[in-house]
Amino acid sequence: MKVLVFDIWGDLAHFKRFYTTSSPLTFSFPPPTTIKGILGAIIGCDKEEYIDVFSRDRCKISIQILKPIKKIRLGLNYINTKGNFWRPTKHGKHEARTQIPAEFVKNPYYRIYVSHKDGKIFDRLGEYVKSHRTFYTVSLGLSELLADFRYAGVLEFMERVEGEVEISSVIPISALTEGLVFKEGNRYFKERIPVDMNQDRIVLKYEDVLYESQGNKILAKVRGFWEGEDGSCIYFL
Repeated sequence: MKVLVFDIWGDLAHFKRFYTTSSPLTFSFPPPTTIKGILGAIIGCDKEEYIDVFSRDRCKISIQILKPIKKIRLGLNYINTKGNFWRPTKHGKHEARTQIPAEFVKNPYYRIYVSHKDGKIFDRLGEYVKSHRTFYTVSLGLSELLADFRYAGVLEFMERVEGEVEISSVIPISALTEGLVFKEGNRYFKERIPVDMNQDRIVLKYEDVLYESQGNKILAKVRGFWEGEDGSCIYFL
């Protein structure tokens, strides 16, 4: 199976966790639902189209952390726009602006693996990434958090049934057949992320995933992983 590989990074990223409201927290990496939006922005799919174009039954996505995850908190200014207008005020009961503390990933750097059943879409995506072109502006979670990207290649991947291997990507907990082989210095974390949603933005499936926050590989026994011609092993979400 042909897989497009490219790196994406920026100064800051914010991938809002679904269970936070007043003080938004961020996932450590972009969930598949966010990556689909990035792919749609690259080739020009609008908000109503990209979910279908990159649906889970047509598109496989894997994410690798390349640099250590560092998080910071910054204040976001929200403007009151109720009534289709806003009026700046310094004092009074109805303040025009409210500052909310939000969590961000600092200097995020990821590697994205993408495969698609439709050869035309796959080739178009590869062409845009290779020539460093996008149809819409690419960002990391919020429109203000601009992203850059770089083509890494198109590799052939073969599916493996089971084995003890070093996995480069994020791993679903359900893929583990036994416990991890812990390495000194590694930092292992678990997050529950959305992996699929419908046109109404309703999440159809969540997945508990395991990742190593320093960007190191995870040695574990897993089922259903994919091995690339370069020797890298990943798991598609």
